[in-house]
Amino acid sequence: MPKKNPPWFVYLLRCRDQTLYTGITTNLEQRTQEHNHSDKGAKYTRGRRPVQLVYYEQLASRSLAARREYQIKAFTRPQKEQLIRKSLPSS
Repeated sequence: MPKKNPPWFVYLLRCRDQTLYTGITTNLEQRTQEHNHSDKGAKYTRGRRPVQLVYYEQLASRSLAARREYQIKAFTRPQKEQLIRKSLPSS
């Protein structure tokens, strides 16, 4: 039986200074914890803690996640904020 690859996620974090950080992972919860509490978090987020997960998308492979991460990183701040707003549940 072929080994099933885990899903990949592209995600956005809102940092304490209100900047946005984009990354990819296979484990959102663990990666967010690393950004907040560990040296494994990105250098960018270490000085901007705490960070909060504000957006994510699930993708089938690392390569698709990396491609989407590249697209999102090229977005303007208003485009990223719109992505976040669209993902929020309607109240």
